[in-house]
Amino acid sequence: MTNNLLWNVATWLIPLIIAIVFHEVSHGLVANMLGDPTARQRGRLTFNPFKHVDPVGTVLLPMILAVSGAPIFGWAKPVPVVAGRLRNPRFHMVLVALAGPGMNLLLALVAALLLSALVAIGPAGLFWVFIGQNLLNFLAINVFLAVFNLIPLPPFDGGHVVQGLLPLGLAKHYAKLQRFGLLLLILLLLVIPQFFPSANIVERLVGPPAHWITRALLPNSLS
Repeated sequence: MTNNLLWNVATWLIPLIIAIVFHEVSHGLVANMLGDPTARQRGRLTFNPFKHVDPVGTVLLPMILAVSGAPIFGWAKPVPVVAGRLRNPRFHMVLVALAGPGMNLLLALVAALLLSALVAIGPAGLFWVFIGQNLLNFLAINVFLAVFNLIPLPPFDGGHVVQGLLPLGLAKHYAKLQRFGLLLLILLLLVIPQFFPSANIVERLVGPPAHWITRALLPNSLS
């Protein structure tokens, strides 16, 4: 039991932390390039995970999910972005929002290429099994995070994209949903699925495209 727990934590938590740190840093890097240096000024343009770790979303929740055998996901402390400091606030905020999921898809592609190389070389031993499992989980986590974050509601990145694409009048009303972001997250992920399993947003909306992309990226021998 202990060995299985350690294996699950080592092969899921490590890829998850890397994926969410790169996701957040990419938001800050793009914002900085487009005129908002807030993340840089606050020391958040770093890949040091301790600068981005959220005790609940990055450590506690993923470990509980790993122990329970449920799908692993989590979040980091959001990188600060001040839309008003961007050169073109509405359009550039869309690009900043898309940077996170875009980075996750790029990381998933890198994981797929490394897995293909690993399969082709065919090394044996527990160490290489560990590396392969990390890469496999890293691919799946990154694809999931990319699709999950494109849900078109706050606090997801997809919500910022929708807000930037709506006519200005509608965008102002839509922006008011931001204050209920955490409540929406709890309702969508925890409350609604308990009472309406058919409305499980992860299974119905996120799962199918994430599964399709993951299978498309996997080497033929693993898909």
